[in-house]
Amino acid sequence: MSPTPPARRLRLGMPRRMFSQLLLMQLAIAAGVVVLATGLFLAPLSDQLDDQAMRRALAIAQTTAAVPQIAEDLRHTKPSVDGPVQQEAERIRKASGAEYVVVMDLSGIRWSHTEPGQVGGHVSTDPRQALAGEDVMEIDSGTLGRSARGKVPLRDSDGRIVGAVSVGIEYDSVRARLIHAIPGLFAYAGGALAVGALAAWLISRRIQRQTRDLAFSDISALLAEREAMLHGIREGVVALDRAGRVRLLNDEAQRLLGIGEEAVGRSPDRALGEGRTADVLAGRVTGTDLISVRGQRVLVVNRMPTDDGGAVATLRDRTELEQLGRELDSTHGLIDALRAQDHEHANRMHTLLGLLELEMYDDAVDFVGEVVGDHRATAEQVTEKIEDPLLAALLVGKATVAAERGVALWVSDGTRLPDRLIDPRGLVTVLGNLVDNALDAVAGKPHARVEVELRTEGRTAILRVQDTGPGIPADQRELIFTEGWSTKKPPAHGKRGIGLSLVRRLAERQGGHATVGEAAGGGAEFTVVLPEALTGADLEPVLAAPATTDAEEASR
Repeated sequence: MSPTPPARRLRLGMPRRMFSQLLLMQLAIAAGVVVLATGLFLAPLSDQLDDQAMRRALAIAQTTAAVPQIAEDLRHTKPSVDGPVQQEAERIRKASGAEYVVVMDLSGIRWSHTEPGQVGGHVSTDPRQALAGEDVMEIDSGTLGRSARGKVPLRDSDGRIVGAVSVGIEYDSVRARLIHAIPGLFAYAGGALAVGALAAWLISRRIQRQTRDLAFSDISALLAEREAMLHGIREGVVALDRAGRVRLLNDEAQRLLGIGEEAVGRSPDRALGEGRTADVLAGRVTGTDLISVRGQRVLVVNRMPTDDGGAVATLRDRTELEQLGRELDSTHGLIDALRAQDHEHANRMHTLLGLLELEMYDDAVDFVGEVVGDHRATAEQVTEKIEDPLLAALLVGKATVAAERGVALWVSDGTRLPDRLIDPRGLVTVLGNLVDNALDAVAGKPHARVEVELRTEGRTAILRVQDTGPGIPADQRELIFTEGWSTKKPPAHGKRGIGLSLVRRLAERQGGHATVGEAAGGGAEFTVVLPEALTGADLEPVLAAPATTDAEEASR
C-alpha cells in the first residue's frame, strides 16, 4: 500500500487578501469601541443608581422629620409598636415605598421599625452624625440587610434636636434597576456594532475594488517593482495629478528636462517655463510622438490620460536619431551631387578626348584650365571673405550642391568674417539650416538664387540669408520658429519642424535673436544676430562652446 499522505495542518493567522484584513481589523476596532463604550457607560451607571437611591432615602427622611407631631410624640410618649410614632412612620414607609423608616431618640433607641420586634431596641448603625445635626447618605448593612440610607436630625418646635430619622431603600431594587438597564444597553451596543460592521464591509469592498483585490504584500511588491522600473528604464516618465501638477519624475526625465525633485508639486509651466515642452506635458498640445526641443535635446513626447484625471507622459531622447537622420540626408545629398558631377565629368572627359583626337592641343589646354579655374574661383571667392575654415568649407560644399540643383548660391560683397569666432560650430548649425531651407524654397524655380551675407559689428556677428522663393506670409513668420511646425513633407526617418526652432534657440542662448522678413526682390530674408560671437582683436581665442549636435543642423 502506498504511504498515507500527511494530513494538511490547519494554519491560523491573518488572511492574505487586503479586503479580508481590513474587514477584520475594522470589525475588531468597532467591537472594541462598542465594548469600551458599554463598559464606560455601565461603570458610572451603578454609582448613579446608588446616588439616586441615597438621595431618595434622604428626601423621605427629611420629609418625615418635618412632621412636627413626630417630635412631640417622641417627647411625650414611650416607644411602642402601637404608639403614634410607629404608626406615623409606617404610614410614611408604605406611602413612599421605602424599606424602613426608623425614628430614634437621642440615645439611639428605635421608636419605629418595619419589624415590630425591633421597636425599643438600639439601632444597629452609628447615629452620632445625624444626632449631631448632619444629614447623612450612605450604603450600609443593618438588621434588614444592605440598603441605601438617608439620616437626618429630628428637631422639636424650638429647633432642638430630640432624635433622628433614618430611612432605607432596599439595595436589591437598585441592583435590579441596573440589571434591567443592561439588556437595553446591550441592544443599543449590538445595533451600533451591526452598523459599524456594515460600514466596515462597505469600506472594505470599496478598497477591494480600488486595489483590485490585491494583498498588502502584492502592493508592496508592486511599489518596489515600480520604483525599480521607473528609475531603470531609459525613457523619461512624468506623472501629473488631476490638478495638472507634477506628481512623479524618474531619473531619466530629470536628466532630459534638466530639472530636479523640486519640480514635484509644480505645474509644467512653473517647473519648465513657458514653451512647447510645458504645453505638451500640460495637454494643451495633443497628438502622438510630439516633437519638442529642451535645451540641446530633441525629445519625442507622448501623453496618456489616467483614470483618476491625471496623465503620464513619456519622453524619448531623439537627438541621436536626428543626428543619424541628418547624416543620412547629407549622404543622400552628396550622392546626388556626386552622381550629377559624374555625368558632368564624363561629358568633360569626352570633350577633352575629342579635342585630343582632333589634335587641338591648345584648345584642350584652355578647356582644362577653364574648368579648374571655375572651381578655384568659387573657393577663392569664399575664403577671401570668410576666414573661418569651417564656415568657408560649408559654403563651398553648399555652392556645389546648389549648382547641381540649378540654384545660384552667392556670397554678397559685404561679407567679411574674421577667424575669431568663439563658437564656429554653432554658427555652422545656424548657417547650414538657413541655407538648406533657402535651397528647398527656390529649387526648381527659374532664376533661382540664394544670397548669403556674414558680417561683424564689433564682437557681434550678423548673418543674413535671402532667397528668391515664394517668401513667408506675415501671419506665419512667428509660427515657423515653433517646434514641430512645417509645411514640408516629413522625411522617411522622422519629422520636420525642428531646424528653425533650433536656430532661434541657439541665437537666444547667446543673447541674440532670429527673425524673418521679406527680401527686397521677393522671397524670404532670415536675419540672425549673435552678440559676443567673436573674441576681441587683442584677445586670444577662447575655447569654443560645446559642439552642437548634428541633429541640431536639421533644416526642418
